[in-house]
Amino acid sequence: MKIIIAGAGEVGFHLAKLLSYESQDITLIDTNTESLTYAENHLDIKGVKGDATSISILQKANVNTADLIISVTGYEAANITICVLANELGAKQSIARISNTEYISNKGLIGFKKFGIDELISPELLAANEISLLLNQSAFTETYQFEGGALIMVGTTLTENATFVGKSVQDAAKLVPDLTFMPLAIQRESTSFTIIPRGNTLFKEGDLVYFITTPEGVEPLRKSIGKEKEKIKDVMILGGSKIGFNTATDLCERKFNIKLIERLEDRAFDLADNLPKALVIKGDGRNVELLEEENLHDMDAFIAVTGNSETNIISCLVAKSKGVKKTIALVENIDYFQLSHSIGVDTLINKKLLAANSIFRYIRRGEVLAMTKLTNMNAELLEFQVKEKTRVVNSKIKDIDFPRNATVAGVVRDAKGIIPLGDFVIKPNDKVVICCLPKAIAQIEKLFA
Repeated sequence: MKIIIAGAGEVGFHLAKLLSYESQDITLIDTNTESLTYAENHLDIKGVKGDATSISILQKANVNTADLIISVTGYEAANITICVLANELGAKQSIARISNTEYISNKGLIGFKKFGIDELISPELLAANEISLLLNQSAFTETYQFEGGALIMVGTTLTENATFVGKSVQDAAKLVPDLTFMPLAIQRESTSFTIIPRGNTLFKEGDLVYFITTPEGVEPLRKSIGKEKEKIKDVMILGGSKIGFNTATDLCERKFNIKLIERLEDRAFDLADNLPKALVIKGDGRNVELLEEENLHDMDAFIAVTGNSETNIISCLVAKSKGVKKTIALVENIDYFQLSHSIGVDTLINKKLLAANSIFRYIRRGEVLAMTKLTNMNAELLEFQVKEKTRVVNSKIKDIDFPRNATVAGVVRDAKGIIPLGDFVIKPNDKVVICCLPKAIAQIEKLFA
């Protein structure tokens, strides 16, 4: 697949890195020689120096043969312009990074596709949405929803309180008569190896496990893993960035009690004007005395989304030491995710990974509706639309030749989530969620192409 990425900033470089690992044909465009040189020296890509809003530069990058152009420069207007031009010059699909979230909420009204823009993404909005989901499912450290919540993926680390510990998947299923959840992937404590569980796979204390369930299955699953149902009402947000603002806006609308701390005075006044239902405090969140004065110990959740990863992590550790139940830190360095189990912060989020997940479904074969990578694991969740001529249609799951490193996680039929067993028959128009390791992706794509 030929992919052009406009913008070699943090999001663009990360996308180029991930896509080059998959042997995609990547061309990266940027005006910064240093950024391009670094990318070309470290990745298997082609660099084109220049302004991607220039028709001649797009032609130099052979945009007419591009399967996909992803514009992720730091300028919203430029990204929209690049995608419109690329479409007119022959690119098959285009994705634009934007900062004005009104464009996303009014996609149906504006009709961006008629301008040649297939998708709009806002890493900041994706991060804010991720935070909201995590607060909704406060017993878990990771979460993702398919089809508006018809199926819900959650991640957690098993403690000795989990009824599953020491039991096989098959035996654990017998503990719950009406099976409404399924384990998708397991990572043993202090390892980096991802296991796609089978019936004889054992659950062990310290395992990081991802499950998929229906809305009705969330509560039985929470009880089975021995997690307390934590009521989240009082939330402190550190950092008045776009992520902080979007998160505060959403949580205020949902009747949370919000305190937002912002270091810059002008920004703090702007936030106070635009967040009338939140208490905005001008101050440095690195000051522990300030956090204590603002009753950090009474907070149910602490969210750190400043532009500094280390500040976010340290402040979350301070919050945890004061008894805060749920801590979430925004980090830019993906290497920190490898430490998330032992670092002491409940959840780490990363804009680049969220943006990549949103974009990756466009490079998968078959009718991919949604896609997410499991944090800290070498596995993906893919949601496919089943067509009349799809190979798996009208087949029982147990009769389909799925690779060993893949499993059917769930099915959405008529807007209802189903956790299927072996005798379940896949029908046209079903939306099937598959969990698989990278080595199995090509085979899975053929089944759903």
